[in-house]
Amino acid sequence: MRWWLVAATLLLLVVITVSDTQARQRPRNHDSETRRGKRKRDGQGHVRTRAGHSRPLKIRLIPGPSIPVDPGVNQGNTLFLDSYKSIHEQKSSYNVIPDPDLSLDFSGDSSVPIYPPEPVTPLTQEEIQRILWREEEEHREKEERLRKKDEARRQRRKQRKEKAEKQRQIVEERRRAEEEALRLQVERETEEWRRHLEEEERKRQEEKRRQEEEDRRQKEAAEREARERERRLEEERWRQEEMLREQLLALGEEEEEEPQEEVEDLQERVKELQEKVEELQEEVEEVQEEEEEEVWLRGDVFEMLPKEPEEPEEPDLFPAPIPRPPAATEYELKEVEAEVEEMEEAEEEEEEEEEGEERKVVIVESSRGLPPGCSISDVTLTCDNAKLTYFPPLSIPELKSLSLEGNTISSIPAEAFNGIPNLEWINLKKNKLTSAGIGAKAFKGLKMLRRLYLDGNLLETVPADLPPTLQELKINENRLTEMDKNSFQDLSSLVILELEGNLLSEGNVNPLAFAPLHQLSYLRLGRNHFRTIPQGLPPALLELYLENNLIEEISETVFNQTHSLNIISLRHNRLDETRIAPLAWINHRNLESIDLSHNDLYLVPSYLPRSLVHLVLVGNKIERIPGFVFAHMEPGLEYLYLSYNKLDGEAIEPESFFGTYQSMVELCLDHNQLVSVPSGINEMTNLHFLRLNDNKIRSISDEGICDPNYSGDSTLVAVRLENNYIDPQKVSPTAFSCVRSSSSVVIKPQKTK
Repeated sequence: MRWWLVAATLLLLVVITVSDTQARQRPRNHDSETRRGKRKRDGQGHVRTRAGHSRPLKIRLIPGPSIPVDPGVNQGNTLFLDSYKSIHEQKSSYNVIPDPDLSLDFSGDSSVPIYPPEPVTPLTQEEIQRILWREEEEHREKEERLRKKDEARRQRRKQRKEKAEKQRQIVEERRRAEEEALRLQVERETEEWRRHLEEEERKRQEEKRRQEEEDRRQKEAAEREARERERRLEEERWRQEEMLREQLLALGEEEEEEPQEEVEDLQERVKELQEKVEELQEEVEEVQEEEEEEVWLRGDVFEMLPKEPEEPEEPDLFPAPIPRPPAATEYELKEVEAEVEEMEEAEEEEEEEEEGEERKVVIVESSRGLPPGCSISDVTLTCDNAKLTYFPPLSIPELKSLSLEGNTISSIPAEAFNGIPNLEWINLKKNKLTSAGIGAKAFKGLKMLRRLYLDGNLLETVPADLPPTLQELKINENRLTEMDKNSFQDLSSLVILELEGNLLSEGNVNPLAFAPLHQLSYLRLGRNHFRTIPQGLPPALLELYLENNLIEEISETVFNQTHSLNIISLRHNRLDETRIAPLAWINHRNLESIDLSHNDLYLVPSYLPRSLVHLVLVGNKIERIPGFVFAHMEPGLEYLYLSYNKLDGEAIEPESFFGTYQSMVELCLDHNQLVSVPSGINEMTNLHFLRLNDNKIRSISDEGICDPNYSGDSTLVAVRLENNYIDPQKVSPTAFSCVRSSSSVVIKPQKTK
């Protein structure tokens, strides 16, 4: 036991001795606080604490053996490495030893035990140089990393800028492409619209020419037939006269016992011939009246009213009355011959007078110096298609009508009408007139002007200062792009206004433009670019035509002021039933006819006017007729056209036609997809015409069209059922019992299954 204590005591003494020796060899600092502060500021290495945590290793440099040190300069002080730069500047070598204070815990806790430092071997000059090189290399690597990092950051920023620039260029190119596509589309649509207008105009002109040619042929045929009948009547009359003349001469030569009785017989024969001639004349007059009579289609209330003749027509010259046959006696025959001679002399005198008047007219024309191709008759001057390039100077105060259609006149001077102040009708259609070419007050002095036609020119605005007496104005097929509140100033007498085929829209028509038109009753605005119905329509308006526009909706207030409106035509637009306001026209008491054909309707519109009589819905996409849609109408719908739609077997409900059973006159459901006769038709007691052709109907029931329990008079005149899938052999004879004539039922041909 004692030897162990002796050993421990000796070991403790050795440790204490070694510690004191090392402490005497190590120079001390002036104070521990300064040493701690420097230790906190200096050092780049690491040391292990007792707890196992790493601390920065602070390095103390001491002069090496190769460098002399003045003991009076840094005696008792420790040199520290402040920076790599100071070492290179001094170019001296040092030994590096760890600070003995590093054995203390850096936490500053006094409870932590202090361990004696371990002996450290001083570093050589090469090791210090390697450390410095390593630190310098690390510094360069760090700078290189920072430089590369900055370079990468600049590269990324540049890439982002390039990417943003590319995106901007792509967006810009896309925008330019879209603008170019839109421009091309607009140009294409404009070109298509122009071609469409030209095609429509060409078709209209061809149809007009065909109609005129047909009318001319019919008129020529009628005239030929009338002339042939007159010729036959004239021949018969002269033949009878010749026979009478021969008989009378024979009676004068022969001496018979009872001449008076023969004379009386001849007189009776003459009377009979006169009656026959009168009957033939009546037949001729009836034929002429039938040829002149116009035939109107039933229910076609949208046909334009017959236009007034643009030129005053001269009355037809009826043939001279046929002279009466001569009397039976020679004396009476002489009297008749004398009367005939007097009539011939009178006719010759009339012809001479007419020739004199014609010569007088020719003299008047030559004196007035009319341009070539012009002719004057009474108070009408016509220069149509005369190749005029200027407005002719005229001085004919009594002139009432002037027609200059089909020339190339581009301007109208302000004094153009000074010599013809009494004009009532001017026709300037199909010229080259521009708004700038018309004098400011060219029409102002025409105090009697009633009608002015400017169709087919190049006008961009309505001519200014039109006379207040104007009643009819037509500016169709021009280039009107604006109507301001003064466009129709002082035209309170205007009744008819036509502005079709222009470039008008709700954006360039002032809502106050129509305000001065207090008596306007007929307005045509078709073939323009309206998307909505124009605002400010005249209160007196009776008929409104807006065909071939881009109208998409009908607002509640657009017809608030037009309580007298009777006819509205909106065919060929873009309306659907959801864009028609419920209160748009339901309360109108005078609105009887609406044309909504060729729109985008899928249902028969609700809230139609109560007074509606005529409804056209041809060429839509209608798939269903809602129940009770016509129930509110008074007195009831009479004409309903639903041809060329998509009505099928479930499209018509039992209550679809409720409210029309006593009023319906014409019902057209042709060119649909119906599979049977719709219910409710057999209850229409006033129906005249029924069209169900070109559907998919396969059978006709006994009660489908005719009600066997109805005891009143039949009104059904015609039924069309061709081009279905009906087997005529299976149709019951009583299926058409209510049709007035069986020949009025068209059931052939039928489609094959």
